[in-house]
Amino acid sequence: MEKVVVVTGANSGIGLALCERLLMEDRHLRLCLACRNMQRAEAARSALLASHADARIDLLHLDVGSVRSVLTAAEEIRSRYNEIDFLYLNAGIMPNPQVNLKALFRGLFSRKVIHMFATAEGLLTQRDLLNSDGLQEVFATNLFGHFILIQELEPLLCRAGHRSRVVWTSSSNARRSAFSMEDIQHGNGTEPYSSSKYASDMLSLALNRHKNNQGLFSSVICPGLVMTNLTYGILPSFLWSLIMPIMYLIRLFTNTFTLTPYNGAEALHWLFLQKPESLDPRVKYHSLTSGFGTNYTQPQKMDIDEEMSEVFYSKLLELENTVRRRLSETNSKE
Repeated sequence: MEKVVVVTGANSGIGLALCERLLMEDRHLRLCLACRNMQRAEAARSALLASHADARIDLLHLDVGSVRSVLTAAEEIRSRYNEIDFLYLNAGIMPNPQVNLKALFRGLFSRKVIHMFATAEGLLTQRDLLNSDGLQEVFATNLFGHFILIQELEPLLCRAGHRSRVVWTSSSNARRSAFSMEDIQHGNGTEPYSSSKYASDMLSLALNRHKNNQGLFSSVICPGLVMTNLTYGILPSFLWSLIMPIMYLIRLFTNTFTLTPYNGAEALHWLFLQKPESLDPRVKYHSLTSGFGTNYTQPQKMDIDEEMSEVFYSKLLELENTVRRRLSETNSKE
């Protein structure tokens, strides 16, 4: 039987590279590219069909930063498919990144240069905004929209006798210090990206606790340091021209500089081949690339407290109820 695989943020970068690798692995897939920009999604589909002419590739308009869009897309998915085997939650944003240039250049000539690039700790801050739903934009796009999508697709993910997988693209930038339970949307902080990725790590653990007995298994990966549109937006292009040779040199001494989307998708592809029961819900699976270009996946235990993840899960359910009620009231007025 064909596997149904849905990938959010699939029109470029790691998402597109993952789709290419999955089609190379199994040409009988039913692949759904869930993207915000349909023009880019069409281009991605054409690129994939150029090398996999007989592939079954569907397109779906999905803006995970909009609850309305998520609900509409979920309804469309339910009408198309009877079940989902893999749901790759890859879409994400890092708006208005601000770089501490002094810290950057100081770090380039220090012992912490690898750690600095791998985690962006002490290097990046972002200015977040509210979206049309009244939610913090980064939280809504990187986490909450995906959470609503899972809730809406539960009938297709949790079916008797069926095993389904949810896989989050997280980050080494996911740090406990950036997250606050009193401010889960990170409206009062300056590191919303880091907070949202730590939140996705916690949510994955909670999903396993609540959904494994229904056949749904959740995992998180870190793609390593990958050069994508998101990454290139952090610095001016001339600075990347100066830094890139240094980064390739550093890769000789570290395995976290995957650099290309293909390499960064290694852990996502590796998880596609694993039995869910064999995976540890408390670890993050890291894409790694050796100095000689060999790709492999390595698990690393996450700094996650189970009680804290349970409290966070409850808060998300409460927020979901609030947002749905607000949306219902708005629809009734219209």
